[in-house]
Amino acid sequence: MSVNTDVSRLADFVLFTQRSCILNLSSELNKGNISFPQFFLLTYLSSEEYLTMSDIAKKMGHSTAAATGLVDRLEKLSYVERAHAAEDRRKIMVRITSKGISLVNKMRSTIATDLADILTNMDEDQSDAVEHTKRAIQGRSIA
Repeated sequence: MSVNTDVSRLADFVLFTQRSCILNLSSELNKGNISFPQFFLLTYLSSEEYLTMSDIAKKMGHSTAAATGLVDRLEKLSYVERAHAAEDRRKIMVRITSKGISLVNKMRSTIATDLADILTNMDEDQSDAVEHTKRAIQGRSIA
């Protein structure tokens, strides 16, 4: 099979899985009044001890003011908390709370279930293409 065919099939797979996952994410996130950017921030925070406001702005591709708005809303919903750095009280550290971790874990589980359903129905060629792509992506630095 040609690279162009593999790329085309992979693009279809990504679009299909993205659409499926986003539809499920959307309905779940709407229940908790969480936007996609807020959820993506929670996923970043779930893998870090804390992030500073400038870290958040950089990861999210926003200004520090916009990042502050995201954090404000998540803090009001008890998904994150802020603390001052001991060495510099001007430095604000943002941490995910147990409520935030629970939401991220629930959404990861939902996405994993969706992907398992999709992968279960793939033929061998499709599975091989996904596995090959997964290995190639793991070798690259992504966000």
